[in-house]
Amino acid sequence: MIFQFKIQIKGIAKPPVWRRIAVPADFTFLRFHDVIQTAFGWDNYHLFEFGDKEHNRNIRISVPVEDDPFDFDFFSEVLDASKTKLSTIFKDKFRKFIYIYDFGDNWVHAITLESISKDKQKTAVCLSGKGACPPEDCGSIYGYEEMKEVFETMPESEEADGYREWLGMDKEEVWDPKYFDMEQINMYLKQI
Repeated sequence: MIFQFKIQIKGIAKPPVWRRIAVPADFTFLRFHDVIQTAFGWDNYHLFEFGDKEHNRNIRISVPVEDDPFDFDFFSEVLDASKTKLSTIFKDKFRKFIYIYDFGDNWVHAITLESISKDKQKTAVCLSGKGACPPEDCGSIYGYEEMKEVFETMPESEEADGYREWLGMDKEEVWDPKYFDMEQINMYLKQI
């Protein structure tokens, strides 16, 4: 069985940043995390969590950490992402879910289950998408929007050069917020 999801980073527009992916239903949430990291271009530097809603989650799926000093949600159990399969949560129970990556920058991804097919495949596949993923540690939505504005309105400025240096770009290189390379994403997804 294959689940088709649309995953979109909340709060980003012009362009929005989203990916449509087909994922085997027997993938664990840890493997799904790896798929999302790859599809968006994240570097997997930070903690993550899946849940049924953005705040006051009833269901939390992550890599459990004993005595976590940052675990403020005492009333919901954390399901182990390496043991919980997508098929146990999606299908009839939920069609919408949340994925939060990097609790500092707080990148909230809205996950919508769009369809279920009886097809079989062993790897995840990116079907479509839009927008460049924000760079790691750019300062959340506000930092990302500021960076986009600098590149759009002052591409020759010292500030733009500072962003280029931080991103590892050449001095003449142009950063494109619309960049999306489905072929490259699928090449990497085959390795998961």
